[in-house]
Amino acid sequence: MKKLMLSLFIAFGFSACSLNDDLPQDTCGTYTNVSFTGFPLSCNYTIKEALPNPAAIIVNSQEKLNQYFTQHANSCTVASDPNINFTNNFLIGLYSGQKSTTGYGIKITSIVENNCQIVVNFYEHGPQSGETTTPTATYPADYVLIPKTTKPIYFNKTTENKDNIVIGTFGSVNDFFQLNDYNILKYLNVATGIYEFGQYKYTATIKRGEYTLFLKSVPTEILNLKGQTKTYGSPDPANQGGVYFELHQGASTTKIYIDNTDTADQSTEVKAFKKAIKDKIVLLKI
Repeated sequence: MKKLMLSLFIAFGFSACSLNDDLPQDTCGTYTNVSFTGFPLSCNYTIKEALPNPAAIIVNSQEKLNQYFTQHANSCTVASDPNINFTNNFLIGLYSGQKSTTGYGIKITSIVENNCQIVVNFYEHGPQSGETTTPTATYPADYVLIPKTTKPIYFNKTTENKDNIVIGTFGSVNDFFQLNDYNILKYLNVATGIYEFGQYKYTATIKRGEYTLFLKSVPTEILNLKGQTKTYGSPDPANQGGVYFELHQGASTTKIYIDNTDTADQSTEVKAFKKAIKDKIVLLKI
């Protein structure tokens, strides 16, 4: 495996890679997936010095976190716990460097390890076709927690499709998942009606092709709503609850709410789709 590495801003005690290093030769056994948790660090922390170039940081203690970040009151809509258990976890941050407009992003997609090293796979994206951007300096970043390790950590840039689907059920119990073509995210402790998914912690399951597969089940009448929001029936979280669907394609975001009770405005196709979402969530919860 031979890939371009990010430069590392070292924030921990053991050695790692530098720019343009090659991954070690695959002589250390089979790679297996490493569990990781998405962590919305920016809700409670601001980096003290913006990184103008692509970089990665790895933080293994509260002291190091305080050294490089300033804590502030939660600035997000979603309630957020700023605490990290560094006894069990490391914080990994990835940075794209300075961009001249909004619309850029960076995302960790999977993490694997063998007997010798850990590899963090990620991709970057620019503004999508038709997306309105603002000419201002931005510094895209992504943060995850991984289990504490003594292995060196390497970073591998890949190419992925940014489009995704969020499905959920809300009411007495809230269950929400994001389907990508590179993994599945389970959002944690989603509050009814607060669907700012970039502000929630999540756990990731590595599985390819879920977005493309589930997209085939979306009715034409919903696909034709591209960029709009529509509610079928009157889903009441305090009573019968409902089903949630969010489709991201390029710069377009379509949001759908469907009453759990079959209502006159739900076509046969929409009812079947509602069932497909519920069935998929049952499978994802197993």
